[in-house]
Amino acid sequence: MGVDRRRFLGAMGVGAGLLMTGGTARAASEPTAALATRRVFFGAYTTWSGGAQGIGIGTYDTASGQLRSTGVIKGVVNPSFVVESRDGRFLYAVNETTRGEVTAVDATSSKVINKAATGGADPCHLTLDPSGRYLITADYSSGTLSVFGLRADGGIGARTQLVKHQGSGPDPERQTGPHAHQVLFDPAGRYVLAVDLGADAVFTYSFAGGRLTPVATAKLKPGAGPRHLAFHPNGRTAYVANELDSTIVSCAYADGKLTPGQALKTAPSGGVRNYPAEVLVSGDGRFVYLSNRGHDSVAQFAVSGAELSLVGTTPVGGKYPRHITLDPAGRFLFAANQNSNSVTSFAVDAATGKLSPAGTALTTPIPVCVLPARLG
Repeated sequence: MGVDRRRFLGAMGVGAGLLMTGGTARAASEPTAALATRRVFFGAYTTWSGGAQGIGIGTYDTASGQLRSTGVIKGVVNPSFVVESRDGRFLYAVNETTRGEVTAVDATSSKVINKAATGGADPCHLTLDPSGRYLITADYSSGTLSVFGLRADGGIGARTQLVKHQGSGPDPERQTGPHAHQVLFDPAGRYVLAVDLGADAVFTYSFAGGRLTPVATAKLKPGAGPRHLAFHPNGRTAYVANELDSTIVSCAYADGKLTPGQALKTAPSGGVRNYPAEVLVSGDGRFVYLSNRGHDSVAQFAVSGAELSLVGTTPVGGKYPRHITLDPAGRFLFAANQNSNSVTSFAVDAATGKLSPAGTALTTPIPVCVLPARLG
C-alpha cells in the first residue's frame, strides 16, 4: 500500500512519539445508567510502524474521566473509524486499506463476525441507517460510497450499491479527484450527507431500500477541503470542518439542501500549518468543538443563532488529535492523539462549555477514533 499525502501528514511524528450521532452529543439530561465505569473502544492503525493489534478496548471512570486499557479485538486491520449498533450488541469498523473492507464484531464476545469488501479504496468513515438494517461506508481514495445490508446476527450482508463521486479542487496534492471523507444521516433520518474533501463538496442523497439517490450538492470554497460535518440538535444548522484551509463553516439546512454561510478560522494564523479534523456539537446545542491537528488543540465555539463565535482553544495534551467525542452524558470530551500515541480526557463545564484536563493520558498505539459505549 503506497503512502499518499494524507497518510504522510498523519504519520509524521508517530515513530518519534511512538448508531450514529451525526456529530451531535447526547444531551446531558438524557438518562444514562449510573455506572462507575463504562466501556470505550479505540480505532487505530495496525499496519503502520508501532501500530495497534486491532480495536482497543477500555473503560473510563464516569466520575473522573480517567481512561484505562483492558484489551484488544484482534484481527481487525486499520480500524480507523468504529461505530456501534443502536442496541450496543455489535461494532462495525472500516478497514482502511487499498482493498477496502468493513468488519462486523460481536461487542459482547469481542469476536469478529465477518468482513466484506467495500469495492472502494481506503474507507475512513461509516454510518448505520436509522432502522439498523443498512451500513454505508465512505471510501477516501476512490471517492466512493458503499451500501450493505446487515444480517440478523449482526454480520455484513451483500453490498447493495456502490456510488462514485465526481469532482476535484485546486490543491494539486489532495484534490486531483473526489475523496469521500464522511457519511452520515441528517437528524431526521431522511437524507444521507457525504462530505468530500477532494471535490470541495457535500453530496446529499435520499435513501430507501438500501439505495442512495442524488438530491443536492453543496459546494464549499475552492481549496477548502471539507472533511467532516456535524448537525445542530435543531436540525436546521450544520457545521463543516474544512481540513485544507483551516476553517469551520456554518450552514443552513432544509429538505436535504445545505447552504454554506459564515466561515471562521479554527486556529491562530502563523506557525505550523493546521488541519481541522473532527467537529461535534454539545447535546444542548450551545457549543461546537473542533479538533485542530498542527495547532494541537480543541477549538470551542459558542452558538448564536445561525452563526458561531470563537470562545477559545484548549491544548489537547497530545499531538495530532484526529478524533474527538463526548461521552453519552456530555460530561467528558475524549481526544485521540494520533502522533503521540495517547488519548486525553477533558471535563466539560456544563455552564460555560469550557474544557479542563481530567485524569492522566492513556497510552495506546496510534489512536484515531474513540467510541464510548452507549450502554456501558
